[in-house]
Amino acid sequence: MEKEKFYITTAITYTSKKPHIGNTFEVVLTDAIARYKKMLGYDVFFLTGTDEHGQKIQEEAEKAGVTPKAYVDKVAGEIRRIWDLMGAKYDKFIRTTDDYHVKAVQQIFKKLYDQGDIYKSEYEGWYCVPDESFFTDTQLVDGKCPECGREVVRTKEEAYFFKMSKYQDALMKHIEEHPEFIQPESRKREMVNNFLKPGLQDLCVSRTSFDWGVPVEFDPGHVVYVWIDALSNYITALGYEPNGKKSELYEKYWPADVHIIGKDILRFHTIYWPIMLMALGEPLPKQIFGHPWLLAGADKMSKSRGNVMYADDLVRQFGVDAIRYYLLSEMSYAQDGTISYETIIARYNSDLANTLGNLVNRTVAMMNKYFEGIIQPPCAGEFDDELIQCAEGTVRRFQAKMDEYRTADALDEIFTLARRSNKYIDETAPWVLAKEESNRARLGGVLYNLTEAIRMIAVLLSPFMPDTANHIFAQIKAVKTDWESVQNFGAAQAGDRVGEAAPLFVRLDEKKKLEEIEAEILAKAEPEKKENAHEENAISIEDFAKVELKVGVILESKPVEGADKLLVSQIKIGDEIRQIVSGIAKYYNPAELIGKKVVVVTNLKPVKLRGVLSEGMILAASTKKELTVLTVDKDIPDGTKIS
Repeated sequence: MEKEKFYITTAITYTSKKPHIGNTFEVVLTDAIARYKKMLGYDVFFLTGTDEHGQKIQEEAEKAGVTPKAYVDKVAGEIRRIWDLMGAKYDKFIRTTDDYHVKAVQQIFKKLYDQGDIYKSEYEGWYCVPDESFFTDTQLVDGKCPECGREVVRTKEEAYFFKMSKYQDALMKHIEEHPEFIQPESRKREMVNNFLKPGLQDLCVSRTSFDWGVPVEFDPGHVVYVWIDALSNYITALGYEPNGKKSELYEKYWPADVHIIGKDILRFHTIYWPIMLMALGEPLPKQIFGHPWLLAGADKMSKSRGNVMYADDLVRQFGVDAIRYYLLSEMSYAQDGTISYETIIARYNSDLANTLGNLVNRTVAMMNKYFEGIIQPPCAGEFDDELIQCAEGTVRRFQAKMDEYRTADALDEIFTLARRSNKYIDETAPWVLAKEESNRARLGGVLYNLTEAIRMIAVLLSPFMPDTANHIFAQIKAVKTDWESVQNFGAAQAGDRVGEAAPLFVRLDEKKKLEEIEAEILAKAEPEKKENAHEENAISIEDFAKVELKVGVILESKPVEGADKLLVSQIKIGDEIRQIVSGIAKYYNPAELIGKKVVVVTNLKPVKLRGVLSEGMILAASTKKELTVLTVDKDIPDGTKIS
């Protein structure tokens, strides 16, 4: 029998910068859903990729002194490396610079123009370069971009426009007739009330003020604007061409079952994209799911705020599956999640090391100790029914949650079963049963139940933490690991032999781990120092001029709570006071720093150390045994620039 298809996509990632962990959440979420559907037997096609055109990228390439193509090649490679690192098993990675995509976009633009849905006019208004979005005077917030709060620029240029209002009623009707089309429900209300009901304006779909984009073939000087270019990737990746025969992939997988996107780009996917498809005469995706954001504290991640975390750094500190677990358990269905090193460590220790790791380790160790690793037959007794009912109920509840993409709730169901299994150990006390030979059958039955519960936990965990699931399967030498095997309790086979017990997650010393992370952050923040540097690493006077050094006087200094090496100082630099965190606590008492005039780097990007904002760097000279901050004569006023 032919498998039921399931086509799932991420939004394609913009190639202006390396993605942070908040950006990375989306591909991990999509991968978990794709793995779940494969486990259920679906024929899954998982698409991800990169959005590589636009004014912002052209400007970034110019700053870097390279061509836009060279720039996006490098960033796209970095994005793909991170997706692979996080265990994403996608079926295709599309780049909007791919030749087939460019060709299809040009055909789409021409088709829409030929049928009168696109017309030529002139645009005048406000433009946000980072968001690639146009805004009217009334849409601005305090004169700035309503999406990101950044500065906007006044723009006037010739452009092509797409007749959005022509399809407004049809889209509204589709949303009303398909209540599952936009999820969560709160996102649907936002789109309908804030954008559709007030009425749609025609959409600018070409630009002439830059040239890094898909050229409009019939009008040199125009490039296709980001929305038609980027959004159409979901069909061009399947071989769609409006002027050609439908490809086999397109016929098989379109329409998409779900687009997984961030809530910040919901308008483009729930309004612009469906209207484009209507104009092309193509089916609409079945669902668009707008996931929440991952915040650092109360703020969105931003380099300017100094609160950015990257997936590769976190994986190096905690491992891939631990970070996958944190992301998928922290992000609820509709509410934003938060991330910090402290919360990662807390959840790592409580959930992974204690609840899951101890359960597996204790059970396998007892099976080896009491029965030489051989699984014994079930033997009914007190507390068994509660455990079995919990296990079988967990599978049903897990499936219901995953079918709605409630991954955090699904994970909570799994760990509820793990906690119930640990409670079962306390209730049955296998170490007490082992003291009496008459209890041997019952002891074997208890360990059978625990082994079976662990096997079911591992099967359910496999979409979220695939490596961990495989390690559990290896420890209990599970034979049955498919979805069918967890529909009823009891698939473990008596007589099979378990493997050796090995820790899944070793409990972390919070203080020590935070110190390791802190040292790594400080090392990255300081300039690289290389002995016997080669001539090609020498900097020019222009490079040196970029570093802004000023005299500052220390007004106040105190230890950073929970950090042995850090002091946080308030430093007056002319008319402003900066807060700076320095790793000098081993060499100075806070009191002896008061009044010192020190040399401060004032144009470093802010960074948080142990949750404390640092807005610069105090220069110091150090040997292996000593450190001294650089000071200046007292008659030099603070705020004086050093050159």
